[in-house]
Amino acid sequence: MKVAAASTLDEATPRPWLLRAERWIGIAVSIPAALAVLAEVGILLVGVTSRFVFNHPLVWSDELASTVFLWLAMLGAVLALWKGEHMRLTTLSGRFQPRARAFAETLAVAAPCLFLVFVIGPALDYMDDQSFVETPALGWPDSIRAAAVPTGCGLMLLLCVIRLLQHKVLDIIAVVALLGVIAAGIYFGAGPIVALGNLNLVLFFIVLLGAGVLLGVPIAFSFGLATTAYLLTTTSTPLAVLPGRIDEGMSSLILLAVPLFIILGQLIEMTEMAKAMVAFLASLIGHLRGGLQYVLLGAMLLVSGISGAKTADMAAVAPVLFPEMRKRGLEDGEMVSLLASAGAMAETIPPSLVLIAIGSVTGVSIAALFAGGLLPGVVLAIGLAALARQRAGGENLRGVKRAPLSVVLRTFLIALPALILPVLIRMAVVNGVATATEVSTIGIAYAIVAGIVIYRRFDLRRIFPMLVETASLAGAILFIIGCANCMAWALTQSGFSHGLAAMMAAVPGGSWGFLLISIIAFIVLGSVLEGIPAMVLFGPLLFPIARQVGVHEVHYAMVVILAMGVGLFAPPFGLGYYAACTIGRVDPDAALLRIWPYLGVLVLGLLIVAAVPWISIGFLPQ
Repeated sequence: MKVAAASTLDEATPRPWLLRAERWIGIAVSIPAALAVLAEVGILLVGVTSRFVFNHPLVWSDELASTVFLWLAMLGAVLALWKGEHMRLTTLSGRFQPRARAFAETLAVAAPCLFLVFVIGPALDYMDDQSFVETPALGWPDSIRAAAVPTGCGLMLLLCVIRLLQHKVLDIIAVVALLGVIAAGIYFGAGPIVALGNLNLVLFFIVLLGAGVLLGVPIAFSFGLATTAYLLTTTSTPLAVLPGRIDEGMSSLILLAVPLFIILGQLIEMTEMAKAMVAFLASLIGHLRGGLQYVLLGAMLLVSGISGAKTADMAAVAPVLFPEMRKRGLEDGEMVSLLASAGAMAETIPPSLVLIAIGSVTGVSIAALFAGGLLPGVVLAIGLAALARQRAGGENLRGVKRAPLSVVLRTFLIALPALILPVLIRMAVVNGVATATEVSTIGIAYAIVAGIVIYRRFDLRRIFPMLVETASLAGAILFIIGCANCMAWALTQSGFSHGLAAMMAAVPGGSWGFLLISIIAFIVLGSVLEGIPAMVLFGPLLFPIARQVGVHEVHYAMVVILAMGVGLFAPPFGLGYYAACTIGRVDPDAALLRIWPYLGVLVLGLLIVAAVPWISIGFLPQ
């Protein structure tokens, strides 16, 4: 969401020179960010080819990929700020009166500005410290890689200042006054706050953090500000720890799969591989009552096995199916309810980005998560299909005929190269042929070849915008993970994790009680924080408890992912719900009442998955 510009006390009038400056910064960052995405694909593809084809591992490839990745993540975070793509909750602020909404939008710019002011100095010190570290294979000073942190923070700070100057002077004064009052209250109340012990965590990580998120401050910066305030007030820990934590959270090579699966998702949409899969399913079962609803669910299962990103899944499926579903008399609210619930259903389908994030922060095998994620999604899909059939009673099937066998075979042959790709991705990871990161590059190469040779849909003019969009979306996700890593570290240092472990381990009912309270907690967290930041923040704390009470870590991962999915796609707070409405071009109010039966089926399916561990772990190698 772009922040409205303003230049006078009374009305919003754009200042052309500020808008031009903002645009030129965005363009200047877009070029190296796009090149970084392209470089990562090339580095990893060369590394995989050298190792598996020529049996000659390149010892320098991981180091170079790590360096480029941190630059990609930080430049992507700058692009996300420029394009308004940092995740934020606008449900509450969007309902404010215009005057209060303008204030909230100003706060949404000023708060990140404040955090970046705090972190820019320590980031420069961090870069200087890393100059004494030499990379083993390349022999480069690590400051080359670490320089990405202060560069990205500095560019984001510059963008924030430019954007802040476009707001009304009165709003800027009011926001600065509010932040000043909060800072003064925390500063002068430091003694009593410290005396509260761990109860002060409520002030910083529930009250302060919650207020920022609800007022529309981007989630990553809300994490960062709450952590900064906590460290400055209650500890003697220098802020120099923040850049290191951000770097550590963002630069894990496991997370390199995030931008690569994002671009893979865009490639399957551009090459019309997703469209081919949908066409095959429609020819097979589209003539049945509720057939297009079944097609939507089946397509979400298939496409999720390729793109890894739920937004990409919905964007690939909805535009193809919604026009025909409208012709059959389905109401917009019903369609978007099914789309949103299908997005929640597919959260565990590999190669879900949430699965990759869980593996990176908890140490659970990604191959095991990929193997365990398929069947829980199928269980929920069966429940949604039954409900869709029951609610399709008024569907208009006049003129809809069963496709002849020749059409089914033709669409199958066209879709076959696309259908092979999700199988290739899953089997390569589960059988240990390639890591989740490596297999994404194989998928990208496969999609490019299929798009050029088979589908003849490969528009070179779209490549640069795709690379920029990949960098932007990946930067938004990775910067959240970096800031959440700071917050998780602060919570761990406070001893909170031990207290939480003791409390949740003492829940009556043993493992069943722990699973139930986890379901409730992650439905709430998923609706407020979105899936990845919630998992990054709480995964390292809760997975050890799950093992302690006897819950298999893969089973627990499936339960909490599905719980987060329910929260993520549940109105009025779930960000995924509004993404589904935007992609389907449906007013959010149209589905507010219709979505609840679908969410009810999801919760029922979630309880079944929680009660029957075999669904999650039955196919794991013993």
